[in-house]
Amino acid sequence: MKTDRRQFLKIAGAVSGITALNASGAPKRPNILFIPIDDLKPMLGCYGDMKIKTPNIDRLAARGTVFLNNSCQQAVCGPSRASLMTGRYPDSTKVFDLKTRMRDMNPDILALPQYFRQNGYVTAGVGKTYDMRCVDNKHDDSSWSIPYTVKPADGRYAAGYGPPVDGYQDPETKEKARKVARLWRKKGIKDGFEKKKFQMQFPGCRPPTERCEVPDNAYKDGAVAEIGCELLGRLARGGKPFFLSVGFFKPHLAFVAPEKYWALYERDAIALHPFQENAQGTPEFIYNRGYTDLGGAFTGLPVEGRMPPDLQQELIHGYMACVSFIDAQVGKLLDQLDELDIADHTVICLWGDHGWHLGDHSQWSKQSNFEQAVRAPLVIAAPGQKAKGARTESPSEFVDIFPTLCELAGLPIPAVLEGNSLKGVLDDPAATVREAAMGQFPRQVDGRPVMGYTLRSTRFRFIKWLAMDYQKGERSGPLVLRELYDYRNDPYESVNLAGNPEYTAVVDRFELLFNERNVAQHTGQRPVPCQ
Repeated sequence: MKTDRRQFLKIAGAVSGITALNASGAPKRPNILFIPIDDLKPMLGCYGDMKIKTPNIDRLAARGTVFLNNSCQQAVCGPSRASLMTGRYPDSTKVFDLKTRMRDMNPDILALPQYFRQNGYVTAGVGKTYDMRCVDNKHDDSSWSIPYTVKPADGRYAAGYGPPVDGYQDPETKEKARKVARLWRKKGIKDGFEKKKFQMQFPGCRPPTERCEVPDNAYKDGAVAEIGCELLGRLARGGKPFFLSVGFFKPHLAFVAPEKYWALYERDAIALHPFQENAQGTPEFIYNRGYTDLGGAFTGLPVEGRMPPDLQQELIHGYMACVSFIDAQVGKLLDQLDELDIADHTVICLWGDHGWHLGDHSQWSKQSNFEQAVRAPLVIAAPGQKAKGARTESPSEFVDIFPTLCELAGLPIPAVLEGNSLKGVLDDPAATVREAAMGQFPRQVDGRPVMGYTLRSTRFRFIKWLAMDYQKGERSGPLVLRELYDYRNDPYESVNLAGNPEYTAVVDRFELLFNERNVAQHTGQRPVPCQ
């Protein structure tokens, strides 16, 4: 494996200093291997999906605990990651979009790797951990004791292929992308969304899928996995506990993966989502329409209206191929841990930043308060946990990751965090830290801002839409709409039950839970865990 010399010298210098510091004889804390995965929904074998092929994430699950009822705090990359990485809700981070930098809104906000760095850990990373648009150009400089590597250097890609262009390796697509890039540069277009709009004028420039006979490291995530394995080796030899984040970019669009992962699945055997209508009793504004990440961003797809069945199958096939591609990269990290003989002294935390719609309610992408967007995978394996290979229905949230890792590492839990440690659930999957997990998503209705808050219990999802200036984060305003879905009787969210008299007591209970969250937010108190 080739390594950029300047990067190597920086890492080597940091590691040599770490070794000297560790000579004090202080007890060594467990390492943390952090594995963020972009747009990964719980379409995994360990979550009960019998069609997907994810043997490596499944073997990680066999070491630890699968959180079956886990919620992200806002179903879009930037806000979700800013919330997870700070242990604070979007109402506290004030990051609700893909352009707000979290430290512009909160200069002194405490981030997870920053806290571990302050407590003697060497912190490093590669790939996507934060959303790059919501932090500084060093991927939040305060977080890392070793300079963060966002994109692999050109020389890290497979020999004979060169770096991908706009994510693609197909020679024809690469050439089209290069030509269009020269044009938008000539026109002085710099905004990312404007670039995409410009690219849509050129058929074949930005296809939604690609399957090529190439090695894994012809694409970015294959190169990220190799760098991650190298970092694991160097940090393991450094003599000091480390926090290493290896973040993968797929299965985010475009659905690009080597041919061998596409070949794992038969296109004709892929079923479309059985419910592609609006839920009874719901207005249009709650839905993610226009294929936010598809039409208008990738060529060859409709901008609006229902996706044709053949395209639905192609997209689902591509998503599944990307999931298996990333699973193979996770396997390389797990193999490296075992080879280094440090797996038993390393906490592994794997998560996808939110879910992803694959045709339910005719929705694609994320950006909603429905189950397929808010529910996100979380797998934690910790040395010494009492229950291994467990699955829990206990409602969890991404804000719980920060305090959980603190407790597993023997570090004090900062008072500013708004989640609860899940360590008790790792020992006993029947334990619980809350009755319902919270998420949220903003919308505009007739030009005015509204915020939808959702609470997910083991059976129900409650959603409350309020007309409010959500930048203030007050969680108060006139009621616009309530939604309630009963997953025991209606797993596809086909009927909104909020107005059904038979469910009045359920709605009242959720209103009480929501009001308790309001009080905790306003008083700065962390919610009290369930006993």
